[in-house]
Amino acid sequence: MLNRTDLRGQVPSVAELRSTLPRAEYDVDAALHHVRPVVEAVRDRGVEAVLEYTEKFDKVRPAGVRVAAAELTSALANLDPAVREALEESIARARKVHGEQRRQDVTTEVVDGGTVTERWIPVERVGLYAPGGLAVYPSTVVMNVVPAQIAGVGTLVLCSPPQAAFGGLPHPTILAAAELLGVDEVWAVGGAQAVALLAYGGTDTDGATLEPVDVVTGPGNIYLTAAKRLLRGIIGIDSEAGPTEIAILADETADPVHVAADLISQAEHDPLAASVLVTTSEELADAVDKELTGRVAATKHSERVTEALSGKQSGIILVSGVDDGIRVVDAYAAEHLEIQTADARAVAARVRNAGAIFVGAYAPVSLGDYCAGSNHVLPTGGFARHSSGLSVQSFLKGVHVVDYSEDALREIAGRVVALANAEDLPAHGEAITARFEGERA
Repeated sequence: MLNRTDLRGQVPSVAELRSTLPRAEYDVDAALHHVRPVVEAVRDRGVEAVLEYTEKFDKVRPAGVRVAAAELTSALANLDPAVREALEESIARARKVHGEQRRQDVTTEVVDGGTVTERWIPVERVGLYAPGGLAVYPSTVVMNVVPAQIAGVGTLVLCSPPQAAFGGLPHPTILAAAELLGVDEVWAVGGAQAVALLAYGGTDTDGATLEPVDVVTGPGNIYLTAAKRLLRGIIGIDSEAGPTEIAILADETADPVHVAADLISQAEHDPLAASVLVTTSEELADAVDKELTGRVAATKHSERVTEALSGKQSGIILVSGVDDGIRVVDAYAAEHLEIQTADARAVAARVRNAGAIFVGAYAPVSLGDYCAGSNHVLPTGGFARHSSGLSVQSFLKGVHVVDYSEDALREIAGRVVALANAEDLPAHGEAITARFEGERA
């Protein structure tokens, strides 16, 4: 079922690996010309344009954008108790992990009378996006809201697409998750029009003001991602999320049942989802292929999974040893990386590039999706080479506060002037000497 690439006996360069490893075709630039008219219409006509595009794309036209508080209360009251308990545990674990991430202000005394303080200031207003396409993602509500709240963000607004099946409201499980987390501002809007409305703000149909935000986070389809790219600068963004990915580095000690189940779990998301096995064992590869045949046929979303696993973005990479396997997974820089090898913890410690690393047979990606305590909003498309997943830091700004006394400035004045003159920026130096005019040299 999975395509194979045999790299045994080879040590390709990083450039060669990046160009040959499986990856979904995901051209955000190509989507920009579809998204630009939507963004411009929302900028110019506000909620009227939002509702027109909502009717066109989501096949429903809500009476307004903001969801009434009573709908949130009702959604939580009617939530399946088992789902509520699971969400409460997910929230508790996420708060425990993310609560350790909040950085503290640090003051450094550079010289007597001269300090620099790094202050961590939360973003004032944040828009959080929960998708509503092929699946329902209350877990994404948790993953976005918890770190923002711990960071101390002033106000949060949650956007999720309206559903025709629920009378133009977002899915009730999304609403219930928002209520559980104490988020009382929820907008029934999805896709590119959601990002545009978050960026520009507007006036709802009842005359209520929809204030713009400073940062937008959360995954979505290619059109939402294109809107993020288009509006970056007007708003801050977390990342340009592409199709989800799992890579598994495994040797002969791995259980093919575990490996096959985990590959399927990510393929279930989307036909473009990537499932990649990097292994030192041809016998394991054969056993995984055999296991996939039966499991894919039996799974609920078999057609979607089959398309994802047979696509060019998925495959098996055979390598000579674990060292070469690490080179491959570092070049691939997966969103999710599982290590199923002997001494998995030591192997995981050597990996540099991954959105999140799952160690051993009992830390599958599904655990991280829901209840590990980690965050599942992670870099895709190789971005893990240079970017991190969503965290408390995503909602904080580091600001340097410079506080120098007169004596401290006088002591360093000559060096500042020398550097200003070296850069042919004499007025910079004069801004220093003007403070000491009339003093003896």
